[in-house]
Amino acid sequence: MESGPAIFAGLVFALFGGGLLVWTATRVHRREPVAQGVSPVASATVASVVAVIALALGTWCFTRF
Repeated sequence: MESGPAIFAGLVFALFGGGLLVWTATRVHRREPVAQGVSPVASATVASVVAVIALALGTWCFTRF
């Protein structure tokens, strides 16, 4: 019974992290701002770190069942 929530949470984290990482990479590649009114380097760095953390949490969730 506990594997259902772990799979769901892992999937949500993995999709969010992967989507954010792809979106951030696309914005940086096109030299467009990742966030308005913020330093381009800082916003790209923060978004990338959050994406990697979300992917790591997704992986951790998948190892729990």
